Amino acid sequence: MKKIILGLSLLMLLTLTACGKEEAKEEIYVYNWGEYIDPEILKDFQKETGIKVNYDTYASNEDLYIKMTQSQDKYDVVVPSDYMIERFIKEGLIQEINFENIPNFSGIEDKLKNPTFDPENKYSIPYFWGTVGIVYNKSEVKDKVDSWDILWNEKYKDQIIMYNSQRDTIGVALKRLGYSLNSTSEKELEEAKKSLIEQKALVYAYLDDDGRDVIVQGDANLSVMYSGDALLMMQQNEDLDYVVPKEGSNIWYDSMVIPKNANNVSGAEKFINYILKPEVQAKNVEHCIGYTSPVKGVKELLPDEIKNSKVAYPDLDKLPSLESFRDLGDFIKVYDRIWTEINASNL
Repeated sequence: MKKIILGLSLLMLLTLTACGKEEAKEEIYVYNWGEYIDPEILKDFQKETGIKVNYDTYASNEDLYIKMTQSQDKYDVVVPSDYMIERFIKEGLIQEINFENIPNFSGIEDKLKNPTFDPENKYSIPYFWGTVGIVYNKSEVKDKVDSWDILWNEKYKDQIIMYNSQRDTIGVALKRLGYSLNSTSEKELEEAKKSLIEQKALVYAYLDDDGRDVIVQGDANLSVMYSGDALLMMQQNEDLDYVVPKEGSNIWYDSMVIPKNANNVSGAEKFINYILKPEVQAKNVEHCIGYTSPVKGVKELLPDEIKNSKVAYPDLDKLPSLESFRDLGDFIKVYDRIWTEINASNL
């Protein structure tokens, strides 16, 4: 899921003035994460199809959910993450996709089709994907980094950054203990809570995106990190490396879906099909450095430092067991309570 958020809407692109003086024949409305597309792609799409893209951005899946359920605004394409897609399906907020109108779906990597949150692949098409792991400073961390356990190692007191995110951080503790990051066992969650409270004395801070700079600058040496952010950090500091721990982790998807109330389904299908072109994917990957294209053959179109990266393009068969976050329904209230208790602890 996209973590580099500019905070400023890309609404200025809505006019697409650089696309020429000729008026667009039709238009679509797209709602996506901030700084998650090369603006030139929007212009190129209008040039090729005559369809104007009205483009707006959000900062979290929860913000998207509120917009989808409480606003009068209608969008033709939105790009939620795995668990939110599952929720949208359950609540009837998105429609089945007519794949006959999106022939470029055939280019999606087979291993990324039929994900757990959309097992029959009726509603969603991957936009970017990646993993969650540990980014660490090789010059300072001399122990082997292959387990979540290192984030509980007292040797690295005040050098550890945890994500200020309920599902991500509780998920790390669950995987470390051998459980699913989608656990609905209160016993398992209490164990995870206890372990995170015990760990707090070792933690530099719970941070969001600010954690990237702290690690790059060398003020801390170990952090839970999304793969896309990790690759960018590694380009900024050659002492950094990234690993997916052996206990397993999260594989995340941000995927394109069409809301139930979309005004221009045909335009949405054209946009999604265009985004799946390998050359368009390559352009977008270079703009959003570190995030991984789901389309076959795109890797070969990329610069060597990206296409040869095991962070951006790992061999899925050689990675530990990976899970996507699932929608937990009302059970999320238990996670809410656990998270509140972790944050309230003073250990």
